[in-house]
Amino acid sequence: MQPNALLDALLAEAGMSRAGLAAYVNQAGRTRGLALRYEHTAVTRWLKGQRPRGQVPDLICEVIAGRLRRPLSLDDAGFGVPGQPADPNGSPLSGFVDRAAALWRSDGNGRQYPDEGAVTGTPAVIPVWEWENPPEDADVSREGPTRVGPEHVEILRAARAHYELMYRRAGGVATRDRIVRFLGTETAPMLRGSYSDDLGRSLHRAGGSLVAVAGICAYDSDAHGLAQRYFHQALRLAKASGDRGLGAYVIALIVNQCLHLREFRQAVAFAEAALRAAGRHTTPALAADLYAMQAKAYAQLGDTSAALDCIRNAEAAAERIRPGTEPDETGYVQPGLVNVQVAEALLGLGDLRAAREQASAAVGTPAHDRGRVHRLAMLCEIQLRQGEADQAVASAAEMAERAKGMESLRLRDRLRTVREQLLTSGCSGAEETAELIDGALRVPL
Repeated sequence: MQPNALLDALLAEAGMSRAGLAAYVNQAGRTRGLALRYEHTAVTRWLKGQRPRGQVPDLICEVIAGRLRRPLSLDDAGFGVPGQPADPNGSPLSGFVDRAAALWRSDGNGRQYPDEGAVTGTPAVIPVWEWENPPEDADVSREGPTRVGPEHVEILRAARAHYELMYRRAGGVATRDRIVRFLGTETAPMLRGSYSDDLGRSLHRAGGSLVAVAGICAYDSDAHGLAQRYFHQALRLAKASGDRGLGAYVIALIVNQCLHLREFRQAVAFAEAALRAAGRHTTPALAADLYAMQAKAYAQLGDTSAALDCIRNAEAAAERIRPGTEPDETGYVQPGLVNVQVAEALLGLGDLRAAREQASAAVGTPAHDRGRVHRLAMLCEIQLRQGEADQAVASAAEMAERAKGMESLRLRDRLRTVREQLLTSGCSGAEETAELIDGALRVPL
């Protein structure tokens, strides 16, 4: 039995206590000839996932809908029958916003049930398919309790920039709780407010971009099921915004997660979907990253020809990148990023010499500390394979120093991998450098 996060979020939005809901349900029941005697303890059980019997779920929806002044279906309140389709008369986008807000509230309050891992197969494909295919949202305007203006869109954009910078400097573990709380307390009320279609498009775009960063932080915290849910939410908001480029950016994040989870065929398919559906809205930076990730996937699948084709496409797209012309979201495609991606693909193909050239080029290009840790880890692995022990030890030592202070499970994975490779090699200085890495890993997250 899973907690009813939707009901919890609706109660919070309505400003209704558990005892208050019980009293109103009893009162509504009397109008139908029902003698109900619920108390706050019953509402507690409903919030824990128990489904009340008979007409009570309908009464709950009726009571909360009256307070919120909008219709609510059983699905909206978390009382839908498992396996049954959602109410076709409900508003898909409105219902989605309520469900998204419920997740943000639950995760922000620390009541999210244990992460069950990312879904695969059809459940993973459907959100991408729905983003790529009709129907589109004809009108995203909404009537809500508060008026939303351009200043609210700017707040969301500023929040995204703030939390992305925090993620790069401190890691996803440290940033995740803060951004999720912001989503629940600030973003959700904006999305439920009143706005025109034009402003709504901008609002959903800014919200989708912010939710994507929350997904990145969850991914960096090893909460892959939760990260996937955030990415899918960001994709739905991107569709509501009408910005194909934003959707393609979100899919790039999904592709990166697929690579980590070794879902290589899905990574290839999703990258192709992003490139195909976004078309001319795919910026050079985003195209370079998508092609480079495809190359890594093809290399792992043993398709040398396709991997090399994607490497050429990635490099060609990277040459077209012009500073100041890319949206904020693709700012992560900094100089050297494509080089390290290509180096990993070439390493998968067994071409150590070419991989070394690319990795060296990546390390030789300025980058923020987080990106530099990944680049140094890749260079160190290649150097060890080539028998260049002294250079590998130096790369690993700098990597450990750069990683200090970052709360990231992904970076810790890279550090542990390099540590194991060093000790396995038995090269001179390996044990001393392993101690440096231990120092970076010593503080628990």
